[in-house]
Amino acid sequence: WDGTGYPYGKKGEEINISARITSLVDVFDALTSERPYKPAWSVEQTINYIKELSGKQFDPNLVFVFMENLEKILRIKQEHPD
Repeated sequence: WDGTGYPYGKKGEEINISARITSLVDVFDALTSERPYKPAWSVEQTINYIKELSGKQFDPNLVFVFMENLEKILRIKQEHPD
């Protein structure tokens, strides 16, 4: 979001909305899922991490929408664990 990790220094709304959404949900899924190389983080740990990076790595508006819909997101994650 702040341009430090995106190619060509793009930042903010210069970054495609699909990429901004994907970045947020991919980090959430990766951190809350067990992997062969790491245990899953708790939802609380993951949410705290995402909030810390709001405005830096993640679009703060999308973080807000994500948090507002967290119950729905967790239900979908539970229904579709793959």
